[in-house]
Order: sequence, then C-alpha cells, then structure tokens
Amino acid sequence: MAGYGDDSGFIAWLATNGYSLPEGAPAEAVLRQRGSAYVDAVYGPRFPGVPTAGLAQDRAWPRTGATAYGAAIADDLIPTPVVDASYFAAYQEATSPGSLSVITSTAAAVRREKVGALEVEYFQGQDSALTNATPMILAVDGLLAPLLLGEAPKVGLGLWSL
Repeated sequence: MAGYGDDSGFIAWLATNGYSLPEGAPAEAVLRQRGSAYVDAVYGPRFPGVPTAGLAQDRAWPRTGATAYGAAIADDLIPTPVVDASYFAAYQEATSPGSLSVITSTAAAVRREKVGALEVEYFQGQDSALTNATPMILAVDGLLAPLLLGEAPKVGLGLWSL
C-alpha cells in the first residue's frame, strides 16, 4: 500500500512550506503512508464517488463519480489537495509521533468520583469516544473541504399568519 504522492514531492512540499523533518523521524515513505492512512480513515467516507478499482484499491483515491466545485474529477486523478493533505498529516506524525493514531475505549467514563474528602467530576464529550478521540488537523480539513460531501441541505416550509 503506497501513500499519496512520492518522496521527492513530500520533500519539496516540506521545503516550500518552510518545514523540515525532525532528526530521527521515520523515512519519508513511512510518513506518507501514515499520513495517507489518516486522510483515508478520517475523510474517506465523506469523499464523493467511489474508489475506481472498488475494494481492490488500497487508497480512497482515485475515485469514479467524484466532483469538486460542480466539475467532474477524472477517474484516474488524485487531486492535489488530497496529496497535500496527506503530506501535512505526514508532517504532523513526524513532529508528534503517534498523534494520528489515538487509541481510545468506548467503555463508560466516570462522571463523578469521590475519594475521602476529595470529589472530582469528569465531563464527557458530546459524541462517541471514537469521535472525541479522532485527531482533527485544521489545515488538512481546509485542504479537503472542496472535496467533501456535506450534509444534505435542510429544507423547510414556513407559514406566516397575521
């Protein structure tokens, strides 16, 4: 399974954006793989269309039936924002190892705990443990925004009476 882009493209992207890999970081190919896996896992279900090779395809792109800004995306194209988003995620993984793969439990969290005179209350997130633990990288989210399916618009009917 190969990550989006290539090592030379990743190195060029780092330089263009003023980033450098920390000493001891994994190889570029490993980082690209991790960044691409993050993009596919977090955003894949929200990409339009379907993978061109179906289940036999390792990555979410290229896709058949995908569009951006109302225009069709070629069935053999991996959009530049997808590659750049995977590079940014790869850089995130290099600078903060393990940050793209948070491990969580769906077991119930303690809301209130009392030990002697000390009482502590923990606030729970609004969604599932998995949703709360998913790392969100705003730069990646912004890069991919034009390629993501949004929620269906809510249609309503209003009546006014005087």
